[in-house]
Amino acid sequence: MLFKHNKSERKVIIKNDSKDGIISYCKINHPNEMVLILKGKSKNSIINIDGLVIPPFNHTSPTFAGFPSSFLPLDLSYIGIVHSHPTGSEKPSIDELNNFFGLISLTVKSPYNDDDIFAWDSNGNSIPLTFSD
Repeated sequence: MLFKHNKSERKVIIKNDSKDGIISYCKINHPNEMVLILKGKSKNSIINIDGLVIPPFNHTSPTFAGFPSSFLPLDLSYIGIVHSHPTGSEKPSIDELNNFFGLISLTVKSPYNDDDIFAWDSNGNSIPLTFSD
């Protein structure tokens, strides 16, 4: 019992500027899906998202959004991705889980409001999400 650790619950905090950028980008790309890279930091099971990057050579359609990760420059502030679901569920698909990028994945379902953003871990488990200034 020397190494007993209390597992703290993960939590995601998104800066309001980043949240507004995500929602705007979803609306601009509708009816296609969109994908953005999330920038931020993770400490003590708290993931802070404070920036967004449009991935190079991304491809979008009404049912798919992706990018070749081999073209990304090395940047340790990349902590995950966000993509939209113009129709259907907010839950990540099997394909999305199999191609997980970083620590966190956000999905945004239509009609793209604050309550339509959801956070997931690599196993497809929901993670609590809040917004901050």
